[in-house]
Amino acid sequence: MKERRLQTLFIRIGIDRYHFLKFILEGYDSLAVLSMVHDDIVMLRYCSEVNKDVLDLLSSLAPKIRSPYPFYREVA
Repeated sequence: MKERRLQTLFIRIGIDRYHFLKFILEGYDSLAVLSMVHDDIVMLRYCSEVNKDVLDLLSSLAPKIRSPYPFYREVA
């Protein structure tokens, strides 16, 4: 049986796009859990099995959620 790991990703989004991103993630059967960390920095937590799906989704949404100050960091 494969071990499941929780991934954490911090990204900076436009402050006014938080609810939009949360709505999209919930629409994908709660693909990731989104939490506000500070002003325009959010934390996504998700199972390592869906890592590619989460990153692909974020890449496609980037133009719609982009902050004027791009920043991200993945934490294992």
